[in-house]
Amino acid sequence: MDTRLGAAKHVSTPWALRRYRTLAEWEQRAAAIRRHILVCAGLWPLPTKTPLKAQVFGRIEREGYAVEKVFFESLPGFFVCGNLYRPLGEGPFPGIACPHGHWGRGRLENTELGSIAGRCINFARQGMVAFSYDMVGYNDSDQFVHREIGGRREALWGIGALSLQLWNSIRVVDFLASLADVDAERMGCTGASGGGTQTFLLMAVDERIKAAAPVNMVSAFMQGGCRCENQGHLRLDINNVEIASCMAPRPLLMVSCTGDWTANTPEVEFPAVRAVYGLYGAQNKVSEVQIDAPHNYNQPSREAVYAFFKRHLLGGQGKVAEQPFTVERDEDLLVFSGRKKPAYALDSQGVFDAVIARSEKRLATRLASARIRRFQWETRPALASLLGVDATPQVAVESLGFRREEGYMAEDLVLGRVGCGERVRAMFFLPRGPQGKVPATLIADANWDGDEPGALAQGLLQAGGAVLIVAPFLTDGTEREGHDEMDPLYHTYNQATLACRVQDILTGLAYLDQHLRVGKRHLVGQGEAGIWSLFARALASGVGSTAVDWGGRDLGDDEAWSGALFAPGIRALGDVRTALALCAPGRLLVHGTGDYFPERVARRCYRAAGKGKQLVVEAEGMSEDAIVEWIN
Repeated sequence: MDTRLGAAKHVSTPWALRRYRTLAEWEQRAAAIRRHILVCAGLWPLPTKTPLKAQVFGRIEREGYAVEKVFFESLPGFFVCGNLYRPLGEGPFPGIACPHGHWGRGRLENTELGSIAGRCINFARQGMVAFSYDMVGYNDSDQFVHREIGGRREALWGIGALSLQLWNSIRVVDFLASLADVDAERMGCTGASGGGTQTFLLMAVDERIKAAAPVNMVSAFMQGGCRCENQGHLRLDINNVEIASCMAPRPLLMVSCTGDWTANTPEVEFPAVRAVYGLYGAQNKVSEVQIDAPHNYNQPSREAVYAFFKRHLLGGQGKVAEQPFTVERDEDLLVFSGRKKPAYALDSQGVFDAVIARSEKRLATRLASARIRRFQWETRPALASLLGVDATPQVAVESLGFRREEGYMAEDLVLGRVGCGERVRAMFFLPRGPQGKVPATLIADANWDGDEPGALAQGLLQAGGAVLIVAPFLTDGTEREGHDEMDPLYHTYNQATLACRVQDILTGLAYLDQHLRVGKRHLVGQGEAGIWSLFARALASGVGSTAVDWGGRDLGDDEAWSGALFAPGIRALGDVRTALALCAPGRLLVHGTGDYFPERVARRCYRAAGKGKQLVVEAEGMSEDAIVEWIN
């Protein structure tokens, strides 16, 4: 059975932790993980940063520190709200970003298991500026309902609670770095639970974080159960332990406890992360501490973090005992208590629309550049990462038998990637005649019935070429039972059907590349498989001619991507517009375009590649004979 038809992966699926043999191997992997996080979050390339317009007010001075109210705009009309705890004095001091996690009262939580204000007060008294800020949908940051952020349409654009919060955290670092009393070269981050997830995502993608302490969250056994810890395709083949390892060789403290999913940290996750630090010769930069307690950021956990930051951000040594603290009244901490939110504040739909407009502007700017080669060099690996596909796989081939027919020999095949367990039904047809290499065309067809070559394949065989017909994923009548694709966390861990189909076509192309009788390779996508084939061609190299059926679709409409063509983040990365740009200057026929086709974008990219005539666009569908003529 194709492993993709097996049980769906989920937030608590255990991960086997990978070991890296060399620093070069790890650094290549780390770069891919960083890019993958940003791509999945719709933040690649990193968006242009707009003015923060920070407002800092309501200062209250206490013994050894002051606390203030803050709000700023992470993007116009979308606010980050929180409290700034500052040492008394001129500084400059280290700056600590403090995301709070899923405490019932958010950044106002003050209980035995966790006190956000308590740790911030102590950071300030120790000589660090701490900024405690809301997760989206908590306290002052009420432009969304936290656990209801985004749906299928927003997922197409990489928009969700994780992406919004990660962008907010990046802007928090910008805010702290802008303060006159903060030393931008000594920045840290710490949070527990969902705040721990925010911590390791931020430290992975933002190297300005010089020391970090994710608390009770780095685990090989549970990856975070809230929408704000999950993003479509984020964890197809990476996990939180690898994300945390991206901190290397910067100082990292892994805080765990005996009463949650981090109970195995000393024996499982910490050794894996320390092995990565060892590749840098920096084992002394990573440490762990386990607290005998339930899920928490309690006083013992906080004191471990105080000592860690003292060593790595303040240049001191030794333990730090927490000083008693008194938390201010809610109204003295809440930003919009007694103060109106600016009238231009966006509602949730306004934020979604603003993020989509930002993505569209970024794509238009990149595609308008004459540097098409650079666009392709940057974007091709990003698209492969987003879809979770391998454009040059090693192919496992199972032959189910041969038969000889008049004019050709047919071999029934099952293809897949080595070690991945896919089973892709295919048939290879080789014309009878002179020995030696012949051109071969892969036909991807969602309606292939399995045994005989159709009119298109017959025409290609008669022209002297070989044919490989592939039945991409779920086009042979099988179903993905037990897979709930409407579950908001499903696609974090399980590949979208579109991506599986693109992979199967890429696997077929790789099979032809490895076949001893095949010379030049061509690609044809028939019917629904036309768009799948376009994405495959965008990622593949060494393909001669390609013909794809557009199917008359209006692919400028989100609705068209919400069904069988759904893939998280695909619209943010440029959908078919990016795919067409990546095909240049390869010979490409797109037919059956109907009323919608981004022809101006496609032709501009082909002209920029110096091969404008290599692109042919036909509004009507092409006959099999016309496609055979095009291929040959």
